[in-house]
Amino acid sequence: MNREYAEQFSERWVILSAKHGYIDPDFIIPENYNVTFKNLKTSPVTTSILVQQIKDQDLVRYPIVIGLGGKEYRKRIQESFKSYDINVKFPFAVPGLRMGETMSRIKKAIAQGNMEME
Repeated sequence: MNREYAEQFSERWVILSAKHGYIDPDFIIPENYNVTFKNLKTSPVTTSILVQQIKDQDLVRYPIVIGLGGKEYRKRIQESFKSYDINVKFPFAVPGLRMGETMSRIKKAIAQGNMEME
C-alpha cells in the first residue's frame, strides 16, 4: 500500500531500511537481516549516516518529504532531515491509530487521489 501511495504521489521515493538507510526501491538487499530501530543492540544505521545519504542522494532538492511508517521510522526521518530546510510531513500519523486503520486511510487516499487524506 505504501509503495502504491509513493508511486502515485511522488516524483521520487525511497525506502528507509534500518540496516542500509535510505535506499531506492530497486535496491537489491544482499542478505537477510534482523535490524530494527526499536532495538539499538541490533546496530541500526545511525542518524549521521542518514543525514549524509540525504545529501549524497540529492534528497535535499525536494521541498517536502512525506513519511509513511511507524513511530520509530518517523523519528529517524525527522532526525535525519531536521538540519535541512525541508518540510517533513506524516499525513497518516494519528496517535492511537492501528496499522490496519492506517492502511485503510492510505488506500482511500490513493483511490480518491488525495495525498493527505485522513
